[in-house]
Amino acid sequence: MQWKRIFSTEGAKGTRNYLDSQKKYEILRTVLYFGISLSLFAAGYLQTGSRGNLLTIVAVLGCLPASKSLVGAIMFLRFKSCGKQTADAIEQHSQGLSCLYDMVFTSYKKNFSVSHLAVCGNTVCGFSENRDFPENEFYKHIGDILKLDGHKSVTVKIFTDLHKYTERLDQMQDLDRQDSQTASVTATLKNVAL
Repeated sequence: MQWKRIFSTEGAKGTRNYLDSQKKYEILRTVLYFGISLSLFAAGYLQTGSRGNLLTIVAVLGCLPASKSLVGAIMFLRFKSCGKQTADAIEQHSQGLSCLYDMVFTSYKKNFSVSHLAVCGNTVCGFSENRDFPENEFYKHIGDILKLDGHKSVTVKIFTDLHKYTERLDQMQDLDRQDSQTASVTATLKNVAL
């Protein structure tokens, strides 16, 4: 495993293979945190011959961030990155558009995994590899978030058919770019995603 690849900017939110690289990072971090706590406990026990020492307290407190990291790892393990063939097909049609890969939006009732999003002005289109994607619930959830952040006239459409999605990406090439609105909507989407 190459350390450089795990900790590179390739794993930044919204980039291709973000979920896969984030899984590796979260697992590695969790193992490291628990390893530190375990080694502190072992050092204290070996030094004093008893669990009743200061290093045991430090080791137990060290389990708090380790447990939080474990929860993050479990969240990322539930989702997968956009498939290579799908991402390659999308890339051919999304040149010049503001794109986000591997976006997972969470709500109180459901989690919405969107493989790819393209933003152009006040238009957001996305593709989900999940054929049973709950579109209506997602539109309400993301629409409310965008309105709360001051984006009142944004239209959102999620496709589950790759061919229809790539056709829509081609159509979006002709839309008015509105760079400031595109950047603002993209930032909002990145902020609310996992």
